[in-house]
Amino acid sequence: MATEATMLTVGDREVRISSPSRVIWPNDGITKLDLAKYLVEVGTPFLAANGDRPLSLQRFPGGIDGEQFFSKNPPKGAPDYVHEVMVVYPSARSHPQLVIHEPAAAVWAAQMNTVVFHPWASRAGNTDNPDQLRIDLDPQPGTDFDDAIPAAVELRKVLEEAGLTAFVKTSGNRGLHVFAPIEPTHEFLDVRHAVIGAARELERRMPRKVTTNWWKEERGERIFVDFNQANRDRTMAGAYSPRALPAATVSCPIEWDELEKTDPTRFTILTVPERLATVGDPWATMHDKPGTIDVLLGWWERDLAAGEGELPFPPDYPKMPGEPPRVQPSRAKAPVTESTD
Repeated sequence: MATEATMLTVGDREVRISSPSRVIWPNDGITKLDLAKYLVEVGTPFLAANGDRPLSLQRFPGGIDGEQFFSKNPPKGAPDYVHEVMVVYPSARSHPQLVIHEPAAAVWAAQMNTVVFHPWASRAGNTDNPDQLRIDLDPQPGTDFDDAIPAAVELRKVLEEAGLTAFVKTSGNRGLHVFAPIEPTHEFLDVRHAVIGAARELERRMPRKVTTNWWKEERGERIFVDFNQANRDRTMAGAYSPRALPAATVSCPIEWDELEKTDPTRFTILTVPERLATVGDPWATMHDKPGTIDVLLGWWERDLAAGEGELPFPPDYPKMPGEPPRVQPSRAKAPVTESTD
């Protein structure tokens, strides 16, 4: 029996899309072919944001309501225009990771049932040194997108004081992602410390609104500044990447003067191509004038001297120097003291 398939023209290539009528987002009946066509329409800004970087693919063979898994290295049989680069993971193990350099490679990823694209903060030519400082503003229970807006506005000021130019995008869900281009002269741990320096400064200015507490039980109804997204092999949905959410939302770059009136649910794979055609890409000039993290690292060192030490790492990381115990505060054993009776 013949298998349903179609060929999609992507530049000077023809990419085969099998099962093009398979529904990926049931709420709006958005299909696999619709996703592939979206990636063609947003090809240039999508590649600017996600190309030439180690990339993880979040794949959904049966649509967003079904099974999912992550792919990091190109599978056997990948076309020759899909590339790879060796990276070093936190375990110190080296492994090839997928890299895309043209829209056809992104469409091929959609053919492989990819919905969400997760790029590293570093480029393929220098995988150990990020060229982006990334901060994830994550609303906690009791807060929402509107609560993340003032945090992002103040964070922009913090980064500006540190000599960095901030760019912002919706996460595609409830949060906001703030990026700043940096010179790729420091490795991931340094950039993580720079992020912590900025996060602690933001927390001082908005203590009732934001938190750097890693343990959920300590965050309260505040915006969590997720410093661990700056770690090696930690990624967030890329700019213009779809999200595996019912409304087919997209993680969408916006201008700062749009932020306070932004409704993130309006940015979907059905609406973003028209937005790009009318207002352009707010991130087009992101890497024209990268800054340095020197000032933020100075803040990190200042805080260390004041007794504010290292913060917890993700549970799959090896134990890191200076890291506090990885135990939930409510489960930590109270220190034993001698009786004075």
